[in-house]
Amino acid sequence: MSTIAETSSRGQTRRGVRVDGWRWGGRIFLVFMLLYTALPMVWMLLTSIKSGFAAMQLPPQWWPDQPTLDSYQKLLDPQNSVGQDFLRFFWNSLFVSTATTILSVIVAVPAAYAFSRFTFPGRNFLFFAVLLRNMFPAVIFLVPLFILMRAIGLVNTHGSLVLTYLTFGLPLAIWLLKGFYDNIPVQLEQAARIDGATRFQAFILIVMPLSAPGIIATAIYSFIGAWNEYIYAYTFLSKNEQLTLPVGIQRFFSENTTDFPGLMAASFMMSVPVVVLFLLLQRYFVRALTEGAVKH
Repeated sequence: MSTIAETSSRGQTRRGVRVDGWRWGGRIFLVFMLLYTALPMVWMLLTSIKSGFAAMQLPPQWWPDQPTLDSYQKLLDPQNSVGQDFLRFFWNSLFVSTATTILSVIVAVPAAYAFSRFTFPGRNFLFFAVLLRNMFPAVIFLVPLFILMRAIGLVNTHGSLVLTYLTFGLPLAIWLLKGFYDNIPVQLEQAARIDGATRFQAFILIVMPLSAPGIIATAIYSFIGAWNEYIYAYTFLSKNEQLTLPVGIQRFFSENTTDFPGLMAASFMMSVPVVVLFLLLQRYFVRALTEGAVKH
């Protein structure tokens, strides 16, 4: 009996060590991934407060001897050409991303609700056909969409980008919201209808408040996708006053020299809205992903 007890105790100890080993391995991996993602942001921020000469020094210095905010002042000053261009590009990106987000939510919410609640011929085929588009890289659709936008007169307009971003963002938005609606009990809507509410009223008063985390997650996804997109903005827009930030910041590159502090400052300011938005709403995003993935 004592031998069996000792063997069991050793097995539990070994299992405990093995579990602790996995836990510490996971922690080390998370720290490594944090450094892997954070160090480029830190280097970008530090370069943005250097002078042009200090940014080109070899070996590079982590902390500049004479930090300066000249690059940020230049970008935010509407009195000079660089500041005028940057602020224009910023507002263009904000307009396109906001319009894409609003339209994506307006279209995805009823579409996902229909796929979740109604039964109609071809329902499964249509749902998976919506997801089929995400199997192909976005660059495949570049030339056909450009021809289409030129035919309807939307080249060099923000409308071409909004329509294109809707094409790419809606499949995942619909899929995400459908999984969320599947977990909202139908009995809640039935109880509201018994009390005299129409289906639309039950949807607005019951389903919409309960699906708020999923809608917020969809909005975050749509905004980030539109804010960071480069290829289609570069192809569809050629007028300087129409450019968005991902395309506009390439103006810091020239044939003979590159303004690295200005480029890093513009890149850092471009990343701030997305980071702040995600930090403020991340709990809704995580909740939508988990509730949409687990069936109750």
